[in-house]
Amino acid sequence: MDISVVIPLLNEDESLPELSAWIDQVMKANSFTYEIIFVDDGSKDHSWKVIQELKAVNPCVKGIKFRRNYGKAAALNVGFLDATGDVVFTMDADLQDSPDELPEMYRMIMEQGYDLVSGWKKKRHDPISKTVPTKFYNWSARRMSGIMLHDFNCGLKSYRNTVVKSIEVYGEMHRYIPFLAKWAGFSKIGEKVVHHQKRKFGRTKYGLDRFYKGYLDLLTITFTSRFGKRPMHFFGLWGSLIFMAGLMIAGYLTYEKFFNLAFKMTERPLFYFGLLAMVIGTQLFVAGFLGELVSRSSSDRNSYLIEEKLGIQ
Repeated sequence: MDISVVIPLLNEDESLPELSAWIDQVMKANSFTYEIIFVDDGSKDHSWKVIQELKAVNPCVKGIKFRRNYGKAAALNVGFLDATGDVVFTMDADLQDSPDELPEMYRMIMEQGYDLVSGWKKKRHDPISKTVPTKFYNWSARRMSGIMLHDFNCGLKSYRNTVVKSIEVYGEMHRYIPFLAKWAGFSKIGEKVVHHQKRKFGRTKYGLDRFYKGYLDLLTITFTSRFGKRPMHFFGLWGSLIFMAGLMIAGYLTYEKFFNLAFKMTERPLFYFGLLAMVIGTQLFVAGFLGELVSRSSSDRNSYLIEEKLGIQ
């Protein structure tokens, strides 16, 4: 199969027929074999009924229905597990992403050798309450990941099939799939300017909580990618530095106490800063040590992605 289109959705029954017909039109015009995987993330409207009706008239339509709302990342993750196309696309169900972009993004994967191509909504039709925070997150993601994409959060992306089979998406990390792909060893990441349309039906499903959740997940993925298998390198280093700073303070105060006899150690605030530094340093070092024990006991501690083998079964 050439293409799998994974579409997470929540209460989008009005847009699904038009979106399905639009994708079908593009696929037939380019002679692609394809599948559309709708993932209903606990919709309360008639979305699942619409998907069943679409499936009845188009065998390329497939559906997955959650019992409750788990979030976009969970919907993408289960969609990736069932995707069989050589190139896997993700797009939103609200008709703001254009299926007309799919053929060129497919070509970038299959002919130009990209592992992942991210859409860039250069001209957005969103309120300022979404565009300003998005710019900040994109700037933060570029600085922390080293991936020079303009729009990490664009729902329209294309992936080589091996990419989506090698990553796990959870929390709010659907925004940082390029980061996950790079961490897994898929470093050829590109982008394409895509047409962004105004929402035609309904309203956005994202609230203000997506801003702080997304930022916290960015910090999480940055930390785990760098120190997930070697926590002692982070906690041990900082714990040792802070402990040594406290120890130097204690040494200085001891010298002043016995050689200058000018004060009592416990009467100076510096004494308590030194004591606090040694306690915090010890706690960080112990945290790193315990993290190492957990990491070394993990069942996937020696799980590595191998691209190819020669002469080895």
